[in-house]
Amino acid sequence: MPLMELLNAFVVLSNFVLIPAIAYGSQLALGALGVTLIYGILRFSNFAHGDTMAFGAMLTILITWLFQSWGLSLGPLPTALLALPFGILGCALFILFTDRFVYRFYREQKAKPIIFVMVSLGVMFIMNGLVRFIIGPNDQKFLDGERFIISVREFKALTGLNEGLAFRTTQGLTVVTVIIVVAILFWFLNRTRTGKSMRAYSDNEDLALLSGINPERVVMITWLIVAALATIAGVLYGLDKTFKPFTYFQLLLPIFAAAIVGGLGSPLGAVAGGFTIAFSEVMITYAWKKVAGYALPDALAPDGLAQLLSTDYKFAVSFVILLIVLLFRPTGLFAGKTI
Repeated sequence: MPLMELLNAFVVLSNFVLIPAIAYGSQLALGALGVTLIYGILRFSNFAHGDTMAFGAMLTILITWLFQSWGLSLGPLPTALLALPFGILGCALFILFTDRFVYRFYREQKAKPIIFVMVSLGVMFIMNGLVRFIIGPNDQKFLDGERFIISVREFKALTGLNEGLAFRTTQGLTVVTVIIVVAILFWFLNRTRTGKSMRAYSDNEDLALLSGINPERVVMITWLIVAALATIAGVLYGLDKTFKPFTYFQLLLPIFAAAIVGGLGSPLGAVAGGFTIAFSEVMITYAWKKVAGYALPDALAPDGLAQLLSTDYKFAVSFVILLIVLLFRPTGLFAGKTI
């Protein structure tokens, strides 16, 4: 097998599987981190998280359009990065408002987790309707700046290969941002006094209260972190793909699957689960014909697309993985419920 053929196969694999799966997995990891923090500290599954991502992204988009109309930009980088802190702030204020006037009542009543789940469903529908009402139900474009770090044409000219690699700016930005955000979050939870208070509250609420930890402060900080994670994840997903409110509702399944596969309540598990789900979805729905054509002898090359499932069934992959994990390892890869 000539080396050039193997290199072409690897380029195709990178172009359509490795790079997209890493970017998508990074976005799922941020979403799953928000879900797992709420479950680990506030002790309920927040079904409004997907629409929280949509709400934060919507605010960022509106401010991005404002900045673009003023002529503000970051050159090769998306203007949305300038608007992101304002989107986080707006999302945090809305979440704190929701907690103050919705969740806090049930928390004081010592309501069961299933009550919180049903309440979060109500919040989900309200947020979804609000986002659709403000920005509309259709795709919204807000990406500007350089589109590619390296384009197919540039890669072919550089390497002389038949296949070209396209590495989009949004994909590189996603990976770098997620590495920074996850590193800061883990440092915060493990090294700061506030982070240790949150972990203590998660491990044993009664003992934490006896130690002088203010539960309302822990709740507030948790929501603030969740707002930041949700907004960043929503904006990165919108930049990399597109912003459409219903898409974020659909993302709820792979996000929860990632959190549960990794271990619901475990931040490390959320990150691992995000990449597990992303690679599974991309690899199972990818048509492997071109990769196999380069990597295998002509006699073994497939005649068909060599695709296990159509991309229309991408979310079904998350559901099947979720079922398998719940059946055989309900605690997840990292034995969840620990912050």
